[in-house]
Amino acid sequence: QVQLVESGGGLVQPGGSLRLSCVASGRDFEINIMGWYRQAPGKERELVAGHSTGGRTYYADSVKGRFTVSRDNTNKWVYLQMNSLKPEDTAIYYCNAQQGGNNYWGQGTQVTVSS
Repeated sequence: QVQLVESGGGLVQPGGSLRLSCVASGRDFEINIMGWYRQAPGKERELVAGHSTGGRTYYADSVKGRFTVSRDNTNKWVYLQMNSLKPEDTAIYYCNAQQGGNNYWGQGTQVTVSS
């Protein structure tokens, strides 16, 4: 059983930066994969970035070179550093964790990029 809570969303100007955080809690913290999804109004939820305990990372083409996903030493926290933000990045961002055959979601945090 895993619970996820996101934070760090907000309003930022184009070209600005924002850092999202997600903390996992529960009985077992051995989570294989943590990552970030986002969903804009009228669009399907998409995978933005992922990070496995094996050290592999994934980035959507639209964010490569701008976003960086990382985890702390205990793997309880996952972060998404977002630089050079664009209006197209505006969405609700969701933390995701995969443990064994189970999939867990946070409640989401709003990111708005606007001048």
